[in-house]
Amino acid sequence: MKTKCMIIDDEPLALQLIESYIAKIPNLDIAARCSNAIEGFEILKKQSIDLIFLDIQMPLLTGIEFLNSLQNPPKVILTTAYRDYAPESYELEVVDYLLKPISFTRFFKAIDKYFETKVTVDTKMNHQDISISESILINMNKKYYKVFCKDILYAESLKDYIRIHTNTGNITTKDKISDFEKKLPPYFIRTHRSYIVNTSKITAFTANDVEIGDIEIPIGISYKQDVFRKIKEL
Repeated sequence: MKTKCMIIDDEPLALQLIESYIAKIPNLDIAARCSNAIEGFEILKKQSIDLIFLDIQMPLLTGIEFLNSLQNPPKVILTTAYRDYAPESYELEVVDYLLKPISFTRFFKAIDKYFETKVTVDTKMNHQDISISESILINMNKKYYKVFCKDILYAESLKDYIRIHTNTGNITTKDKISDFEKKLPPYFIRTHRSYIVNTSKITAFTANDVEIGDIEIPIGISYKQDVFRKIKEL
């Protein structure tokens, strides 16, 4: 799939130059071109963009101001005639900082850096998907604990906190139970609005609760159908 690019620059010649460079690289596709950041903002509301070539000095809104206004910005390569913005750009974690006039060689190097970054991110996500079923990190009192999912017996909600019961003890962390549930592998099940249970630890169950040894954990009325279906699959 091609990388969808957007160019934002108030200089027509700069727009044309970047557009011509993009056309030379098969993996890139021009999705939009804008003469100011406001137009770019409107484009982002309507379609997904993978990579933005963003000028800094523009009327109405500078490239830096535009970038700071985005909650989840795409990858960005800054294009500018001003070297002074380089330190600030690195704080924004942009892919690269291109000084005008931009040669194709330098442009190509920036694109290569973008694809290297993309491969790194994708690899990390794949590793995270694999490791999520093995362990999770729990923040308790500003210290992170590595907890193996197989060791978790169940988790209970305490208003704004979660208490995680494991084979070796309990850990309490600030989290919503719905958010914590998303971090767990599929062999965990929500039995109640306040409880999540490791199904591999269930030793018995009734119509109203599941048991892990001597511990009884309630089954909420709205959760019964899913709980019993899950238990039957064990």
